Amino acid sequence: MTFSFRSALMASSALALAAAPVFAQTDYSATYGIDEDVPGACSYASIDAKDYSGRTLNVITHAIPVIGEPTALHAKQFGELTGATVNVVHVPFGDLFQRIMIPFQTRQQAYDVLFFASLWLGDFNPYLAAVPEEMQQVPGMQDVTETYRGVANWNDQMLLYTMDGDRHYLKYRTDIFENSEMQAKFKEETGKDLAVPVTWDDYAEISKVFSGWDWDGDGQPNFGTAEVTKRDDLMFSAFISRVAAYAKHPDVGGGFFFDLESMEPLINTPGWVRGLEQFVAAQDSMPPGGTNFGLGDEIFSFGGGQSLMSYSWDDAFIQAMQEDSPIRNKVAAAELPGAREVWNRETGQWDSFDEPNRPAYVTWGWSSAVAKGSEDQDMAFDFLCFFSDEANTNADLQVGRFGVNPYRESHFDANFYQDKLGWEPAVAQTYVDTLRGIDASPNRVFDLRIPGVGEFMSSLAAGVARAQAGEATPQEALDGVAKEWTAIVDRIGADTIRGAYANVVALEDAR
Repeated sequence: MTFSFRSALMASSALALAAAPVFAQTDYSATYGIDEDVPGACSYASIDAKDYSGRTLNVITHAIPVIGEPTALHAKQFGELTGATVNVVHVPFGDLFQRIMIPFQTRQQAYDVLFFASLWLGDFNPYLAAVPEEMQQVPGMQDVTETYRGVANWNDQMLLYTMDGDRHYLKYRTDIFENSEMQAKFKEETGKDLAVPVTWDDYAEISKVFSGWDWDGDGQPNFGTAEVTKRDDLMFSAFISRVAAYAKHPDVGGGFFFDLESMEPLINTPGWVRGLEQFVAAQDSMPPGGTNFGLGDEIFSFGGGQSLMSYSWDDAFIQAMQEDSPIRNKVAAAELPGAREVWNRETGQWDSFDEPNRPAYVTWGWSSAVAKGSEDQDMAFDFLCFFSDEANTNADLQVGRFGVNPYRESHFDANFYQDKLGWEPAVAQTYVDTLRGIDASPNRVFDLRIPGVGEFMSSLAAGVARAQAGEATPQEALDGVAKEWTAIVDRIGADTIRGAYANVVALEDAR
């Protein structure tokens, strides 16, 4: 998709030269829908003072809406403010890695600015420009949390321009969980009290009871769970959320995906298999088409009130809290469900826990970067600086489908969500407490970030899809994935993979 605003700007150039800037600072909020311009190097006023007329910026990003929509929006704004021509290419997630990597490998300078999943940094790092020191010192960047500062770095060099922070957590409908009729229905069906699930077994039982009937009175059937299940649309992350409880033992370090010493894949061990068994069984409690849900489908199923629970990124929660949402202020956040049995790979046994094992899952997040080969790095970094400007970020955080989630310390202030967005205090508090808890969790899982990660995740997604389709048992499917992973490690080199994976393990084992 291409945006060109040079003609409009040229038509008004005489006025612009004769008077003050095209927009007075007090007019930016009215013109661009922000609360107010925040003074600084990345502000509307600062970007408006730059002249990039006659220059072109090429940007590649994810498909609309997630990340792709705010990219298009801020590209349009940047072009209007600076006179630049900003070309934006939107690519589905399943194709995005290759669309970025192939030009790098063939030494083509196709794009100046890149938006991508930060777990791909293990492959992309040789082709990215370091973030200039002055950009690292802007207030918005200094406010980034310690966790997401680490995400932006590779070998002690900042290569990613932080504009998102991702983690998975549970979302649920409080109006249903607190409804006396629904509580009685659940008690009648199960003999148990209805409560927010603390284990995946609880989650499955609740999902089953609340699937296939109209429990919110809107004339349409509702369902228990909405999950990302589409093979090439981030499904592997949803699967990992379920696996972590069974396979990330709090007392066993040295790797979640691999044994760091031997580089033997762990993805077909019993904890992983049980997680896949749960993932497959959950299909019975999903909406029609739910077995092929992408992230956007999950956002609108939970955020629109169709499903009782969900557990991926912030987006579905924020969508539920939009002003026009039928379930606004009727939702809450909590840490991911866990498990009372966890596989101990050191002893080869299942360990039992009175309190469920509930690892936090940090999914790295979307990020952005500038190509090392770009001849317009100054303009490219200005664009990223503007994209993540405080005013833009505060606006983007309010739109669930945008996929921009909290990553700065200031984003964990419940008052922001109450005062700016009209959230009820209890809703805002569960949200910020859950997100803060993920950063502070003593037991965390991070996504892989190693060379060849696209191949590893594609293999994993394909194996999970085979089990979902009934083409293989969970054990057979993951045995096949483990075999493929071993072949990838052998081809790339165990030492190369180990060196990169050690950085991930260090983050997981630090606590």
